[in-house]
Amino acid sequence: MTINAQAPQLESAASIPEGVGLHSGVITNGAVDDPFEPLSVGAMVDRVAAMAVEKIAHPWAFLVRSLVGGAMVSFGAVLALTVSTGVKTPGVASLLMGLAFGMSFVLILVSGMSLITADMAAGFLAVLKRTMSPGGYVFLVVVGLIGNIAGALAFVTICGAAGGPYLGAFAERAASVGAAKAGQPFWTAILLAVLCTWFLQTSMCMFFKARSDVARMAFAFYGPFAFVIGGTQHVIANVGFLGLPLLLNLFHRAAPRGGIGWGWGAHGLLTNIAITSVGNLIGGTLFVALPFWIIAQLQRRRV
Repeated sequence: MTINAQAPQLESAASIPEGVGLHSGVITNGAVDDPFEPLSVGAMVDRVAAMAVEKIAHPWAFLVRSLVGGAMVSFGAVLALTVSTGVKTPGVASLLMGLAFGMSFVLILVSGMSLITADMAAGFLAVLKRTMSPGGYVFLVVVGLIGNIAGALAFVTICGAAGGPYLGAFAERAASVGAAKAGQPFWTAILLAVLCTWFLQTSMCMFFKARSDVARMAFAFYGPFAFVIGGTQHVIANVGFLGLPLLLNLFHRAAPRGGIGWGWGAHGLLTNIAITSVGNLIGGTLFVALPFWIIAQLQRRRV
């Protein structure tokens, strides 16, 4: 039994006559010889693009999926800060953060929720395949971004209001991590955001390329694990990392905020959202979606 990844079945796959071979396996008498052999790049591209098209076909459901996806990312940020609090060795702290944060993307993909950076890549593949219009892509990105930000902020607002274990050393750790991300120069932040989605959306594509549950969860885990350890910038994760110290300070004045602000200043949350959104968009489209689409096109020409 394999995970239902909320991607629609491709009609073309269902209509293949018996005895016709696929890149993802050999079909004989209507059955795949090896059900665990990964899909071809072309089949994966079709599946990821179909997922994006299905989302804009149900806009209200997509908004709710984005809200929940944003909350799941903030949950990963809180766990990452918790396990790294008090750890003095930077490499070990980063490793622990990555291990704790990694399950957030597994939850999103397996449950069928939405993450804007995944939608950026998936929707761009749909545009390249001409199954989604540019206007539909803008809708996908805008609604997904708004839903994720709102969901992430809702989760950290509850954490901030709760206080308790999120005060003291945890609050100091949150302020330190948030200030480090907010204080990076423009080009550093945008290039780290490009690297983030290069890691993350490659793992998303591998998730949809894999057939077994274990392989899918491993690929889904690796993306956020890698981008957290690498110290990169993810727009929704940063809403959690920057928003948490801001909200802790709002509800508990003694909690540090590390000089982070809400607005468009040098260390502002809105500034960071804008910069990282652009970088994540570039990484997901030009460094992940476009190469996979080109590979799929070149392979199909040889068939």
